[in-house]
Amino acid sequence: MFATEDNITDLAVRRWGTADTPRLAELMTGLVQHLHDFAREVRLTEDEWMAAMQWLTRTGQISDEKREEFILASDVLGLSMLVVQMNHHFQDAATPATVLGPFHIDGSPSVPYGHDMSDGIEGVPFFVTGQVTSVDGTPISGAVLDVWQADADGLYESQIGELDEARLRAKYVTGEDGTFCVRSIVPLGYSIPMDGTVGDLISRTDIGHFRPAHIHFLLEEDGYERLVTHIFEEGTRYIESDVVFGTKEALITPFTAHEGGPAPDGTSLDRPFVTAEFDFVLQPS
Repeated sequence: MFATEDNITDLAVRRWGTADTPRLAELMTGLVQHLHDFAREVRLTEDEWMAAMQWLTRTGQISDEKREEFILASDVLGLSMLVVQMNHHFQDAATPATVLGPFHIDGSPSVPYGHDMSDGIEGVPFFVTGQVTSVDGTPISGAVLDVWQADADGLYESQIGELDEARLRAKYVTGEDGTFCVRSIVPLGYSIPMDGTVGDLISRTDIGHFRPAHIHFLLEEDGYERLVTHIFEEGTRYIESDVVFGTKEALITPFTAHEGGPAPDGTSLDRPFVTAEFDFVLQPS
């Protein structure tokens, strides 16, 4: 059968329905149906179609193992957060999940309690302490907290050329009582990368391109659901206009300033530092 404007969708759906697994067939036929419905709804022109193809091509060309421009596109379109929320229906007592973001790097070094993952990078010393528990309050010992953040200029390691060592990222392990202590520098709100295809698209709108101050955590422990989340500074700028829709009220916590003195890692500092307390509650799998 030859394709016409009226039958092209049915033809393409039937063709993609031959995929080698039922799930792939469901995904591809659904994608075809929605793409065709979108094209009809907005009366897509050939010039607009070509612009979209060129945008996708450029997005792929600037993406690599360190720059995930397609993930960033998914984030700002709200797709990443939608997928997170559909796939992580935790109990109310559990810490909610949020977006992974495009800047996580596998293989961060394992470090001891209170280790300074900033390792001399400029910024105000920052300590995050708390406990990891199950939803019933049972402390979880040996839980791994994979932590990463941007620097004082809003840049992640993957945005700063070639580095031989991990920068502002590390893996901490909870003690017997489930407690942990992370040392770093105070995170700041920052702009997402605006020098790529996503930034170019956003610059044509009134969308704010900033994220509120936060630090990333990924927690994994046998017997529990994997948790990808952040903590956000209470009252920080952009908290209600996060460009990737990642803010949740349960993840907002006070950042407390200190003039100096005893710090949570057992040391004493002769300069100002900031602390935050946050307990992570994991959902049993």
